[in-house]
Amino acid sequence: MSQPKKRFIAGAVCPACSEMDKIQMWDVDGVPHRECVACGFSDTLDAQGNSVPREVPTRVNKVAAKPAAPKGQTVQFFPNPKLKK
Repeated sequence: MSQPKKRFIAGAVCPACSEMDKIQMWDVDGVPHRECVACGFSDTLDAQGNSVPREVPTRVNKVAAKPAAPKGQTVQFFPNPKLKK
């Protein structure tokens, strides 16, 4: 099987590293692919030219957000028995 002919896209900016004129594009079975030669970013494009995610987003594969660490220290005040009103 022969390698697809890759071509550089003039004026294209890499979405990962923001380098200009480093994007190569090629088609495999009518599906366009792109790759950055500067940082190695690669993805597949759909018919509208939007990036297709590699994995379907689901509730299972999302990273759970960790609760923020408290920045202060909690203090509990007790009434002073020596003070009289």
